[in-house]
Amino acid sequence: MAREVELSTLDLRYESYRMKQPALEARLLASIVQRGIEEPLEGVDMQGGSILLNGFKRYRCARKLGIEMAPYTSLGEDEAMGIMGLLRTSNNRALSIIEQAGFIDELKNLHKMSVAEIAAELSRSKSWVVMRAGLIGEMSAKVRKKLFAGAFPVYSYMYSCRQFMRMNGVKKREIEEFVVAVSGKKLSVREIEQLAHGYFRGPESFRDEIRSGNIALPLERMRQVPEDPDGCNDFERGLLKDLEITQKYMQRVMGKSHDRRLSTRAFHAQANLLTAGILSRAPAFFQTLRELHDRSGQA
Repeated sequence: MAREVELSTLDLRYESYRMKQPALEARLLASIVQRGIEEPLEGVDMQGGSILLNGFKRYRCARKLGIEMAPYTSLGEDEAMGIMGLLRTSNNRALSIIEQAGFIDELKNLHKMSVAEIAAELSRSKSWVVMRAGLIGEMSAKVRKKLFAGAFPVYSYMYSCRQFMRMNGVKKREIEEFVVAVSGKKLSVREIEQLAHGYFRGPESFRDEIRSGNIALPLERMRQVPEDPDGCNDFERGLLKDLEITQKYMQRVMGKSHDRRLSTRAFHAQANLLTAGILSRAPAFFQTLRELHDRSGQA
């Protein structure tokens, strides 16, 4: 049963776990002006007061309008179980995947629940829980803040940035630099995808321009690249693939070469022969690469 609560008494510790959507919040504000708060806020009742879990947009709109009381429904008297209740009906409450991930991370780290316990309570598979727990675990605090503030599209993070991190070995720090650099620029998902390709695969000069906030010039350069793969002929596409593979394996070799597990005599004997062959070709290889870089930069 819903009851009226004083908004100033609510604990807002989970506000940062819910995404801000300014456009949606503006429409909600107009609706509340006309009809009031129709759907109750939801939270858990603890000894020290009520902790809000759902209804932060309604809460902020009400505060802007000077409304002091609002309808409220309790999800119980246990914080973890209240979060579980919210997650069980997340489709009805339209929790995004990243909001689900934030709450699951809370259950794992602060409430010390295991993946198996969470999965069983939610009637979900362990892989469903692991994927969401990993999503939060792999992002930095700055990236998380930008995503939950609505400054960077979740879709772009999920399907552009994360793909580079998983397939191309891009580091968490590099993802953070990119997200921070383009957040709040009102770019479309397509524009962010174009910039991401240039940032993580392009030259350092391209990254420098994005990091400095000069988005227009690199974006214009990316727009000049044909979207249709037939913009290149078969031979060109083949060389581009070779260059991409070369860059990938250069990074892998550099990352593995100082590993302490490289200890056997058999490995060192074979590695010495292979590196000798590579080093003998290095001057000619890098000269060819410089010439290609100069020609492609002038095209």
